[in-house]
Amino acid sequence: MDFTQDHFALFGLPRRYALDNAELDRLYREVQARVHPDKYAHQPDAERRLAMQWATRINEAYQTLRQPLSRAKYLLFLAGVEVERERRMSAEFLMQQMEWREAVAEARAALAVDELEALHARLKKEMRGQYLKLAAQLAAPDVGAAADLLRQLMFQEKLLADIDDALAAAEA
Repeated sequence: MDFTQDHFALFGLPRRYALDNAELDRLYREVQARVHPDKYAHQPDAERRLAMQWATRINEAYQTLRQPLSRAKYLLFLAGVEVERERRMSAEFLMQQMEWREAVAEARAALAVDELEALHARLKKEMRGQYLKLAAQLAAPDVGAAADLLRQLMFQEKLLADIDDALAAAEA
């Protein structure tokens, strides 16, 4: 195996956003079985360390490719775009986020489970469409637009987690 390979190449996959998760899972198990440190328990220290490094690298690659958000971020990184570095967001999007956050805060304070569930459903629906759009932009590739949309999705994933926390608190 070659440490310079990107995450897709480690699993023999093409560099693309659309992946079959069942296939990725199968390939992960296959590759992990080849490099698992237990197979090298009776080998010299250098080989055991190398097996541990490979297992760590394979786990990292799998975790990155398994999640749509991190997979998109990684594809943009491979294209030379560091999403975290650029912080520009449209004023319209930022206003919408403030409105969502206020609605979540009010529903949380009121322990309004129905309202929190409705906000969750609306946000999930909006994000499903955005993930489809992101897939098209990455396939084009329109890396600038994909990076902008990915930044928005990162905000929205955080907001979705905040709604989940508020629901857990309200239902406790």
